[in-house]
Amino acid sequence: MKKLALLIILVFTTAHAQQFSRKDSLKGGLAAERKCFDVKKYSLDIALDLEQKSIRGSNTIDFAVVTTCKRIQLDLFANMVVDSIVFNNQKLKYTREYDAVFIDFNSNLTPEISEYTLQFYYHGQPKIAANAPWDGGFVYRKDSNGKPFIGVAVQGEGASLWFPCKDSQSDEPNLGASIKITVPNTLIAVSNGRYITKVPVNDSTIRWEWEVKNPINAYDITLYVGDFIHFGENYKGLDLDYYVLRENEAKAKIQFAEVKPMLDCFQEKFGPYPFASDGYKLVEAPYLGMEHQSAVAYGNGFQNGYLGSDLSGTGKGLLFDFILVHESGHEWFGNSITSKDVADMWIHEGFTCYSESVFLECEYGKEVAMIYLNGLKKNVRNDRAIIGQYGVHHEGSGDMYYKGALLLHSIRSFINNDERWWKILKNYSTTFTHQIIDAQTVIQFFSEQAGLELAPVFNQYLVHKELPILEWKFVANKLYFRWNCAEQGFNLPATFVCKGKEIRVNPTKNWKSISGKGKLKKDIVVKNTDFYILSKGL
Repeated sequence: MKKLALLIILVFTTAHAQQFSRKDSLKGGLAAERKCFDVKKYSLDIALDLEQKSIRGSNTIDFAVVTTCKRIQLDLFANMVVDSIVFNNQKLKYTREYDAVFIDFNSNLTPEISEYTLQFYYHGQPKIAANAPWDGGFVYRKDSNGKPFIGVAVQGEGASLWFPCKDSQSDEPNLGASIKITVPNTLIAVSNGRYITKVPVNDSTIRWEWEVKNPINAYDITLYVGDFIHFGENYKGLDLDYYVLRENEAKAKIQFAEVKPMLDCFQEKFGPYPFASDGYKLVEAPYLGMEHQSAVAYGNGFQNGYLGSDLSGTGKGLLFDFILVHESGHEWFGNSITSKDVADMWIHEGFTCYSESVFLECEYGKEVAMIYLNGLKKNVRNDRAIIGQYGVHHEGSGDMYYKGALLLHSIRSFINNDERWWKILKNYSTTFTHQIIDAQTVIQFFSEQAGLELAPVFNQYLVHKELPILEWKFVANKLYFRWNCAEQGFNLPATFVCKGKEIRVNPTKNWKSISGKGKLKKDIVVKNTDFYILSKGL
């Protein structure tokens, strides 16, 4: 198993010929200036100027030193202004390169001191998103009464678009974050975690204070500003809070009823909600949605489907609110379990896309879930590898969503024991709660739990863009079959149907055969619903 895992890493890192720049390495890499320290907590304190669309404030960063160093890298987009960086009441020298800020200390920082603290003061006009959440940045809208309605989503670009931080998924503040947001006193500012208090700043502004107790991805830290109405309740010991525009209160109270069965389902299948101490929130956003931890962004128009449409084309996607279910699924996959590098974002998106079918199975049964999953096949492009290039902030193909979900569906069919499958999936979620992992960890875990050599299956779907093809032929009362695919050792089973009877076989890349199955080629068909494959009769 270990030798195979090493082979996979080699394939992952050599599968891409694309060239990357110094800027890419600074953004996605782990140079010594990043690896030498571990963030403990962010304490943001910012004021928004809505007319200028600007922010001014600071981030107090508590951190521990892993290896002795005199220089560290933080990140802040180049268009934002660094006012000063203060350590032990002294301003530090720094240099900027692209979006990286290299901070020089006057003496060595050592692991022997348990914790250090610096204050990073800054201001500027953060990038405005052209099409959030796919193009990251701030979003400025107006509600129907003409009041400001503001949000920010930065998953692709990174949190350093609007605040200084260690902008890498490899490190999360272990002790969470404090977020203070000053806005006009006619509005409410919502952020992650628990509401603490609101404090008048002057006659026209107010500061809203929020506190996150759990580790959190930097890109998950967010804010929402609007004329919100708040309602909520405690459900089975978990606090549920909803913030929606005043005009949408009635619709939200109807639509958000789906939260309870969604939580029941996901907690049954994936384990307890991972951020109970921070509560669960849905917040209306001026964009479609995002998985902001404990403050999930919702902009689906209070309707089922994906903006009222069915991504699967089967009708089953209209049985649930896509954004509510999908973005909440990220609380387990993406927020609790986080990929170390964005090249492995399939760990977020593949599992979360699969969670949509899990909810359907909880509510409507396995057959409905399988119809939905198989309907998603039409959305897969098979254009390039799902795993991106490591160390350069490079995501793989958007197929990480649908193809990632269908990979999990195929592995479930490979295991061929639903009780065992649900146990493995739950064990995965609970074993890696609040952890940062990589592809090798996922593959090894599922292989060991299933007692199967799953690395060739993962590799085929994650590294190679082409689907495996089951080639078959019927000669002299014998059924011949083999895999035609890129991955050596690919070992996924396959299922034929002969006159209504299913025949499960174990093809390899060499021809194998079984006898006495039907009399003519027309008696044999390949069952393509259990596995995500192509088939070709010769």
